[in-house]
Amino acid sequence: MQEQGNPSLPIDDCSPRVPPFDTASALPVIQALAALHEAILLLDPDGRIAWMSGPLGDRCGGLERFVGKSWSSLLADGTAARALTETLCTTGRLHRESVELVGADGRSVRATVSAARLGPDPGASPVVAILRLGGEGLAHELDSTLGTVRSFLDTCPDGVVVVDASRFVVYANPAMEDVLGHPPEELVDRPLALFMRGDEDLERIAAALRPDSPIRNQDVELRRCDGTPVCVAVSASVLRLADGRAVGAVAYLRDVTQRRRDEAALASKNAELEHYVHAVSHDLRSPLVSLLGFARLLRDDFGDRVGPKGLHFLERIEQAGRTMESLIADLLELSRIGRAGSAHSRANPRAVLLALQAELKPRLDAQHVELVFPEDPPTVVCDRTRLYQLFSNLIGNALDHMGRDHGRVEVDVRREGDHHVISVRDDGRGVAPEHHERIFEAFQSLGPRRDGSRGTGMGLAIVRKIAETQGGRAWVESEPGRGACFKVRLPAA
Repeated sequence: MQEQGNPSLPIDDCSPRVPPFDTASALPVIQALAALHEAILLLDPDGRIAWMSGPLGDRCGGLERFVGKSWSSLLADGTAARALTETLCTTGRLHRESVELVGADGRSVRATVSAARLGPDPGASPVVAILRLGGEGLAHELDSTLGTVRSFLDTCPDGVVVVDASRFVVYANPAMEDVLGHPPEELVDRPLALFMRGDEDLERIAAALRPDSPIRNQDVELRRCDGTPVCVAVSASVLRLADGRAVGAVAYLRDVTQRRRDEAALASKNAELEHYVHAVSHDLRSPLVSLLGFARLLRDDFGDRVGPKGLHFLERIEQAGRTMESLIADLLELSRIGRAGSAHSRANPRAVLLALQAELKPRLDAQHVELVFPEDPPTVVCDRTRLYQLFSNLIGNALDHMGRDHGRVEVDVRREGDHHVISVRDDGRGVAPEHHERIFEAFQSLGPRRDGSRGTGMGLAIVRKIAETQGGRAWVESEPGRGACFKVRLPAA
């Protein structure tokens, strides 16, 4: 289809006639582009304007003036329109071509255009065009601003890109060649969208370059010069002049492709390990149940025949079996912590501590230990079951290593900035500084309990994993003979 005096795309001798183009199929991509670049055109396979961004329409006199018409109606120079059409028809793209658009007031608007087909077939594929509208005044001021920091940015080890208000690249440092494979001079004057691989990345970058939403270390997938994907961690913010006017944005890019591959491989290994723990735990439980069951039957039915020595051996068997049972349960619990589902729920520490106090009452009374906790602690961001485990392991650890009767265990929960800090303090035998980290490792225990038995060494490992899964940490402050204060720091939101 051609209008009088205006060339259309494609030219009739360039490709065969095709069925009507469905604009809706390309709109999601175009709308994602329009969130990043203000001047966007979508052309159907016959060269008519199927969609036009609002800002571009405003500069050129209104959308209704051009939508449905040949794209050459937007160009002030008909000769240039035919030359650009032939280039696009032949190569499938335009690269930084200078054009003059019809302006709203009759005067032309200077612009540069980059365009590409959205498919391989010239006769069936739409074309998307990204335009950079004239803004010489701001461009000059942006160049002046860059001139003062260019020498610093040139030596930055991470990739640095500066874009103008139209989101076209105006500067790229030498490190960008390591990131994208393009020499810096090939990146300049190209639209930022050309290096994005998907709609989600376009929307993420568009949101990041708004004045009110800078990003820090957000993963984005870009396209290298050879078409391969590269994952980069992006930090970006708006670039302003001294008078506060926004003239563009600056982004720092670090290639994290290998790191993300390593993390994915580690996550896969962890999943395999978790599956292995579950399988082994299940396989061990069945014979363990039989062992404990038959030991009990032997005691009940033949206790009078085996004598005191035999009963002592049976007691040792049962004690070892119960220790193994506890160890298997703790291993399973440690492997479950961190699964998605309840990390952002809230729990009332006092309600959890009241339930735990009732459960521990016989033990507290037997050891003559006072358990003290606040009347009105702040609500913490932690699943109630995990918070119960955390308190149970910390208070249980304090009771195990109290070292004497008539002791005191004091629990505190308070807000400190953007975190909650939980502390469990006892007046027991304390922990030497060289063991402060070791006691949080799995299967580690310092000495026997009050009753002479040894624990599984998993309690504090569970505490630390709960804390780290929530984005916090766990540690101990203690000296030998002066008690211990175990602390857990959790994000408040």
